[in-house]
Amino acid sequence: MDFKKFTSSYLARLSQTAQNFPYDEVQILADSLRVAWGQKRVIYLCGNGGSAGNAIHIANDWIYGAGVNEGGGLRVEALSANAAVLTCLGNDIGYENIFSEQLRVKADAGDILIVLSGSGNSPNVVSALVQGNSLGMKTFAILGFDGGRCKSLAQHAIHFPTDDMQISEDLQLIVGHICMQWLSKEGKK
Repeated sequence: MDFKKFTSSYLARLSQTAQNFPYDEVQILADSLRVAWGQKRVIYLCGNGGSAGNAIHIANDWIYGAGVNEGGGLRVEALSANAAVLTCLGNDIGYENIFSEQLRVKADAGDILIVLSGSGNSPNVVSALVQGNSLGMKTFAILGFDGGRCKSLAQHAIHFPTDDMQISEDLQLIVGHICMQWLSKEGKK
């Protein structure tokens, strides 16, 4: 297949998946972020691989971009960002606990957890949602494929039914960017 046809096919699949955009769940996320911003709550993001990179990217956008007109953005932490913490916890208590242990130590009831996952089945993001729910956090998951275990564990699942990991990860960033631009225009609550 030539490159132009391949690219057109990829963009068509991305567009087709986005056609059934879960507006209501994304609005709940955006509204929850706005309230958390005004209340100085902390938003935690986590994921593996490309989703870990997206968690860091989205944290950057919400810390700076969302608040550029407000004199400061949201209090956000990507749990996938600190290699020393990740390798310590992975080595000492198991990779499945690298996010849940950070939440146990840092998070408070009323904070927000957002899990990014293509499959929704990675043990460490599943464990993060279990921990977040037990702490009284507001939990979200942005998911692809069939949503996996995270779809039923998250209080709010933003699900894009696609069997393409890269399109799933593209849509994580699209949701993050929509929220960032909306928050930038709306300001704190």
